[in-house]
Amino acid sequence: MAGHVGRRSTNTSQSGRGSRIIVAILIGILLGCIFALLYPNGLFNSNSNSTSHFNPRRLVKTKPQFGSTLCESTERVNMLKSDISDLSNINDELKMQVKDLTEKLRAVEQKNGQAKQQVIVTGELQKAGPFGTFKGIKTNPTVLPDDSVNPRLAKILEKIAVNKEVIVALANSNVKAMLEVSVSSIKKAGIPNYLVVALDEEIVDFCKENDVSYYMRDPDDVIDSVAKTGGNHAVSGLKFRILREFLQLGYSVLLSDVDIVYIQNPFDHIYRDSDVESMSDGHDNNTAYGYNDVFDEPGMGWARYAHTMRIWVYNSGFFYLRPTLPAIELLDRVADRLSHPPPAWDQAVFNEELFFPSHPGYIGLYASKRTMDRYLFMNSKALFKEVRKDDNLKKLKPVIVHINYHPDKLPRMKAVFEFYFNGQQDALDPFPDGSG
Repeated sequence: MAGHVGRRSTNTSQSGRGSRIIVAILIGILLGCIFALLYPNGLFNSNSNSTSHFNPRRLVKTKPQFGSTLCESTERVNMLKSDISDLSNINDELKMQVKDLTEKLRAVEQKNGQAKQQVIVTGELQKAGPFGTFKGIKTNPTVLPDDSVNPRLAKILEKIAVNKEVIVALANSNVKAMLEVSVSSIKKAGIPNYLVVALDEEIVDFCKENDVSYYMRDPDDVIDSVAKTGGNHAVSGLKFRILREFLQLGYSVLLSDVDIVYIQNPFDHIYRDSDVESMSDGHDNNTAYGYNDVFDEPGMGWARYAHTMRIWVYNSGFFYLRPTLPAIELLDRVADRLSHPPPAWDQAVFNEELFFPSHPGYIGLYASKRTMDRYLFMNSKALFKEVRKDDNLKKLKPVIVHINYHPDKLPRMKAVFEFYFNGQQDALDPFPDGSG
């Protein structure tokens, strides 16, 4: 009896343990199913950016639709177009930055070039030496010629220039009669390197008919409106812009107004030791070359006398420029001032820029200058007021005579031509010293 009861309890305990095992297995399966539903990519999948929230869509398998693929492709193309547009904008910005950097680099190179040129001029450092033996440097180096500035003009100058020098005259039809006399004197004096900058078609025709070298600029609205209709002073103001290209091409220029009669070749009398050589409006040695003028102010008592240095202006109708940086800067300064109000006379501006020193608020032009011999490069005041009345001075043979002091230019030019070329001794007599 007792043995039977013991066997039954034993069987019961074994049966309960088996049931617990089965329940544990079922619970494990159930939990596995739940985790499979909640975490289809695995509990520790690093590629999943999703949270532990259940997403029922993951249980639904759908076949790809053609419409959705096309939509996705269109969106993809639009995205690529947008990316290309963005890259294009970035490329344009980079181009602008490169352009700015290139311009800055060019400016730096120009400054470095100027510094190098200055080193070439000054050379190595040297001692001053004994008293009175050392001389300062007056001659600046020439610029490096750049034919790309104006290839057409470069070809013309290559044919007619002599030793990289040329006489240049600007003319329109308003001054044609004076140009005819001036050209006749040029030919009579045997000067080959003479160029007329023709400002209209009538002057071009004149040059062709008279076998005169000419150059006609390309159309320029800024300049041509004045060039074709302007008077003598208006045309005179254009030369400062036009001459710049000649210097950039590496040529020395002798600028000549048309109211000038040539008797000799001026290049035989140029020193070439300065940036600017110009004839003077002075009528004697003091006014032409400079003098100490004493200003008297009695109210100052002991300090009543003030000494001033004076020189009569250079004539902006006849000057020689070497192709140097200061000479180009002079042209730029004058042209810039003449292009802005208030209106100004080109000769006054030319001299102010050339002579005014640096002072507070202003940086002067550092250009070397030379005054031409006033008897060789003669103005009409010196001729009619002094020279023609002196038997000895009448025997002088000037290089040029510039009819700058008198408004009756054409008849006086013809008289000068007759006096010096044809020996007509009384040709100058009918004219008064000044203007009527």
